[in-house]
Amino acid sequence: MITVGIYGASGYTGQELLKVLVRHPETKVVALTSRKYKGIPIADIYPIFKGLTDDTFIDASPEDVAGLCDAVFLAVPHGEAMEVAPFFLKAGKKVIDLSADYRLRNVDIYEEWYKEHTSAELISEAVYGLPELYRDDIENARLVANPGCYPTGAILGLAPVVKENCIDSSSIIVDAKSGVSGAGRELSIGSLFCEVNEGFKAYKICTHRHTPEIEQELSLLAGSEINVSFVPHLIPVNRGILSTIYGTLRKNMTASDLIAFYKTFYKDEIFVRVYEEGTYPNISSVKGSNYCDIGLTLDDRTGRVVIITAIDNLMKGAAGQAVQNMNLMFGLPEEMGLKFVSLFP
Repeated sequence: MITVGIYGASGYTGQELLKVLVRHPETKVVALTSRKYKGIPIADIYPIFKGLTDDTFIDASPEDVAGLCDAVFLAVPHGEAMEVAPFFLKAGKKVIDLSADYRLRNVDIYEEWYKEHTSAELISEAVYGLPELYRDDIENARLVANPGCYPTGAILGLAPVVKENCIDSSSIIVDAKSGVSGAGRELSIGSLFCEVNEGFKAYKICTHRHTPEIEQELSLLAGSEINVSFVPHLIPVNRGILSTIYGTLRKNMTASDLIAFYKTFYKDEIFVRVYEEGTYPNISSVKGSNYCDIGLTLDDRTGRVVIITAIDNLMKGAAGQAVQNMNLMFGLPEEMGLKFVSLFP
């Protein structure tokens, strides 16, 4: 049995992790930290856990949490994970970080988009936690940088055509729409009901912090530098990300060829589902699941490929993928505890 701590457990990602872990057959949650809710049963904050766990939030140091568990999920904001990860690693624990602190391999790029890094010596050791691309490295890692939600959908959607040089790398546009839970649980005007309901807006146009993460991984796949135009949008739903990705094909392919190519590329991937020709993903089909659904078509008039991906931002975009990584790190079946059927309708 793997003993697990969630450091920063009171937000949406923390509770989503707990939701998965309390049903995981090989894990026991032994520490849930929250300064704000110290001493309060988690079921009092999230009633969905009534009857499932009696755990109470604690306000504990990294050293105290490390003394209780084998693995730690860091579900704290960007900039905070880098302060505590070294303590857990020094204590011999395996760490899955859900912040951006170890995702970017170049510290200068991280500091350009985020802030000064205080444990940059760990960046070279961290493994980018996208199992479909880095499974072997994840299995041997002690520090995994869980990908961002937008990058997960964008990278999985583009990986086959970028890796095989099927697409003009200068033509890539990622147009993504996210549910409101992606903004987190802390109060902000932009996520108030009256601000979001019946609205649909773009934000952080070509300046979103996930841009360098997408570009980093696509560049590594291509073997050359790739820049993308990335525009995120906020839609009035609780969860889910639909990404519509455009690019100009270099190779003479039909839509059927593309779909067959993607099915071959992802044939052994449990959590990637490639749709048949003429059908396309909907966030309602991935809600509550760890799947990434991919649909493809070709605009014959322009020679552009259109790739559509759908994920649940709290699952494959965060907690589900983090548990997928934990399974790999501990030699468990990758899908253990994660074979949820999507919540529909």
